[in-house]
Amino acid sequence: MVTNRRSVVDASTLTGWYKSSYSGGNQGECLEVARGHAAVPVRDSKAADGPAVVFSADGWSSFVTALKGGRLSA
Repeated sequence: MVTNRRSVVDASTLTGWYKSSYSGGNQGECLEVARGHAAVPVRDSKAADGPAVVFSADGWSSFVTALKGGRLSA
């Protein structure tokens, strides 16, 4: 159920979730992204039935490009 254009209350209602190949081990800091949707839902892998944040496709692409390019600091 989408509560607004930027979030989903129960992310388990969406399909296509995958975890990055960079995630692993027991760090507990993993995100999952769902494929096959017009927008890009992102959730905490530890809370599959928790909320998801929804990005526009362009917004998500810009974010990933900035991460890969080292333009974001922690």
